[in-house]
Amino acid sequence: MTAILEDPGRLVERALGLLSTNGRRLLGIAGSPGAGKSTLAGNLVQRVNSAAGPGTAVVLPMDGFHLANRTLDRLGRRDRKGALDTFDGWGLVAMLRRLRSEIDHDVFGPSFRRSVDEPIAGEIVVPAGTRLVVAEGNYLLVESTPWGRIRSLLDESWFCVSPASTRQSRLVERHIRHGRSVQAAATWAREVDARNAELIETTRSRADVLVSGRVRF
Repeated sequence: MTAILEDPGRLVERALGLLSTNGRRLLGIAGSPGAGKSTLAGNLVQRVNSAAGPGTAVVLPMDGFHLANRTLDRLGRRDRKGALDTFDGWGLVAMLRRLRSEIDHDVFGPSFRRSVDEPIAGEIVVPAGTRLVVAEGNYLLVESTPWGRIRSLLDESWFCVSPASTRQSRLVERHIRHGRSVQAAATWAREVDARNAELIETTRSRADVLVSGRVRF
């Protein structure tokens, strides 16, 4: 069984080790909904920037590549938003390719605003001097097209591991916080998020490192 890393110091050292050569490096953090990917990525980038200098690292969330709600309505997919086919996979692949090759100018990428439940174009900037981009999202290690192209664009991939019960609790709390009733939040977490997690959990074997969602920096 592969060991699950929980030591924040070792994780920071591993991320800093990617910077041992010149150029920009891409680190991917995958995991199921509610596993703690976003928190892990944000804290890691903060620590890397503290150690290596401001602007060294930036987070790129896969959630920015959600299809717009209007598009999901047109496609009949709004009721399962968060599933694999509710994202612009080709757009994410193209962005990661740009980040690998376009290092002499700023590159702008989308974020995701939970307050409006929509992606926001061009809100994230990856400056020319950024040496590490931490991409985080559910489906970074899925093998189907076009997602299977992502792994080769990453210098290293991590998978954030959390118990299903923990993920479920976090998701229900998140959905309530963003406007769903208790019943609707529990239903969405059980019937949409958990179903997506079934696919995502099968991809952990493709990661270079398993990281505990309980890591505290």
